[in-house]
Amino acid sequence: MGDVTAQVAGHYSRNQLGQAILAAFAALGRPTAPLDPEDFAAVAELHTRGRAATEDLAAALAPKASDRVLDVGSGLGGGACYFAGRFGCHVSGIDLSADFCAAARLLAEQQGFGDKVDFRPGDATALPFAAASFDIVYSQHVAMNIADKAKLYGEIARVLKPGGRFGLYDLLQGPGGAPHYPVPWAADARTSFLVTPAALVALLDGAGFVVESRDDMTALAREWSTRRAENTKPVVSGLRLLHGETAKAMAANVARNLAEGRVVALRAICRKP
Repeated sequence: MGDVTAQVAGHYSRNQLGQAILAAFAALGRPTAPLDPEDFAAVAELHTRGRAATEDLAAALAPKASDRVLDVGSGLGGGACYFAGRFGCHVSGIDLSADFCAAARLLAEQQGFGDKVDFRPGDATALPFAAASFDIVYSQHVAMNIADKAKLYGEIARVLKPGGRFGLYDLLQGPGGAPHYPVPWAADARTSFLVTPAALVALLDGAGFVVESRDDMTALAREWSTRRAENTKPVVSGLRLLHGETAKAMAANVARNLAEGRVVALRAICRKP
């Protein structure tokens, strides 16, 4: 594992993270088996807009129950469980963080999705799957940590079946200048690799994808991030469990970066010919 990759993995590492999440809910007097769906979505979907963003992306991709789906950068498994529960499809998740994968398995079992999802640690630029294995691939807030995006999108194209679809929801470089750090995906610029929307489209074209739609989600992400940064209610936060008090500055910087145009949010739906 290279130095940068190791730094990224370390950023998302905490031993026994799943158990810490369940203990935090128990401390608030919340049931943990299963978790309340809203509690589960709030803690397990770390991207901006949380569950709402996943619902939008899933609706655009509309998998069938027979489809095999891959979540690249599956995190704590919130997206995978939503896809499996909503559409009945099987979802495989891959994430650089072994701690995230272990927590995702535990939380999925608590939600009753243990037989519909699976999670394994791995590198998104070297996916451990055969060519043409999946009908649908999606990722949310993952590419910001990956420098070699040509390899990332090339691997996604490789594991998709012909005619398969790829949906992404990511934060990109905006016109307002370099982002303020720390942010949830990086403590500083050394592990943050944002590209502009135009560069993203060029990368997708280079991987052989046909971009069917692009939607600017910045305004919605900005509104959500501002509300989240200003929230003072006691909540279980995966970000806080990972980063302690630094999590507050991270959330504030996401809202600030979106407000100042330093970061933009984009959703794209692509097809492999």
